[in-house]
Parts: sequence; structure tokens; C-alpha cells
Amino acid sequence: DGKIYDAYVIYPKSHTSEANFVECFVYQILPDVLENECGYKLCIFGRDICPGEGNVIEKTIQKSRRLIIILTLQSIHCEDLAYDQHIAFYNALIQNDTKVILLEMEAIGSYEKLQESLRYIIKQQGTIKWKEMPTGHPQSSNSKFWKHVRYHMPLAQKTS
Repeated sequence: DGKIYDAYVIYPKSHTSEANFVECFVYQILPDVLENECGYKLCIFGRDICPGEGNVIEKTIQKSRRLIIILTLQSIHCEDLAYDQHIAFYNALIQNDTKVILLEMEAIGSYEKLQESLRYIIKQQGTIKWKEMPTGHPQSSNSKFWKHVRYHMPLAQKTS
């Protein structure tokens, strides 16, 4: 299908202490489970794409089968997320090209402060909620959370 990545990961980027768990999840837990245990190939900003490579972000999103968007209370007010999200929502909603997986890392409560396009996706498909405490150990890859994530992912391309 011409795609390079199984999923492009969009998350709120912050330098506050609250962001520690999100970064741990994005850079350690998510790759450990989805890449190491399940055989998926993820593209993560900061790991696979360096800051300042705006045109690369758009091309990378287009070369990804899914978009994984990490939702936190911080993501409602995060300015850094805007560029990634605009491109992602354009691909997902306008071009109907990429499927979106929404991972709710903490209870957001009301979704009314979220962007309209994000509220639309939530209304259409809902979110997958992380039930562990932020300081807790990663859930087993056989947990309900990871089964839901894998259900929405494309079939893993096994490389040998």
C-alpha cells in the first residue's frame, strides 16, 4: 500500500512534570508493546523525526496506516500539538486516508474544549481509555487496553 509506518504517534509535548508519564508512555511503553511484542512500526516525533522538520511530518503522516493520538488534559491546551493535529485531521477527515486511534491517558471529562474535528472523531468511534495509574507499571500486552489498541491497528507486517 506504499505505507512505511503502521502508526504515527501524536502526543502533547511539554516540559512540565505532568508530561513525564506521557513521554514515558510514548517513548518506552508504546514501542515496547506495539513494536517489540506485536511487530508494528511506529513513527514518533522526537525519536524518528526531529523538531523543525515540518514538511517531513506531513509526508510521514501520509505514509502511515494509522494515527495514534494521545489525549490528556494537557492536550486540550497544548499549542505544540496544533500542526501535527491539523495535518492528521486533514488526512483522516478530508482525504479519508488514515484511520485514527484515540488513547485517553487520563479522564478528560467533558470533550467540549477539544477541537471540533477531534470531538467528531470521538463521537464516531470513541476513545480507548488507559486505566492504570500514571506511576503504575505498564499493563500486560494481553490486557483489555492493548487488545483494543491492536484491534484498531492494521495487521502487523512480520519482518524476518
